Amino acid sequence: MKVTVEKNEKVANMIFASIYPLYLNRLEKNGRTKEELNQVIKWFTGFDQDSLQALIEEKATFRTFFQKAKINPNAHLIKGVVCGYRIEEIEDEFELYKQCRRMEKLIDELAKGRKMEKILREEKK
Repeated sequence: MKVTVEKNEKVANMIFASIYPLYLNRLEKNGRTKEELNQVIKWFTGFDQDSLQALIEEKATFRTFFQKAKINPNAHLIKGVVCGYRIEEIEDEFELYKQCRRMEKLIDELAKGRKMEKILREEKK
């Protein structure tokens, strides 16, 4: 599927605080914890617990969330399909949408029971 400007804007304007509980609920149903969710988000965005909580409390949009994030240099290693979109085929002009899908991919892997050391990708030496 192709990302459109409208789709990108819709995601950019979504409030992170409204989506975070959905991520958490999905993970807890699959036996994972809030700490594991936060660990994945921290690896991907650089946000520690306090920064994450501040973004939730200020009801930051995904645009603000990703503008403030320090995306992990290994994020390019996140590949695959999420919600019908192949991450590596999302055009660079839709970087925010790509980052959102990358984060969802990590959360999907966590929900499916993948080991944390596999989720938190590292370059092969």
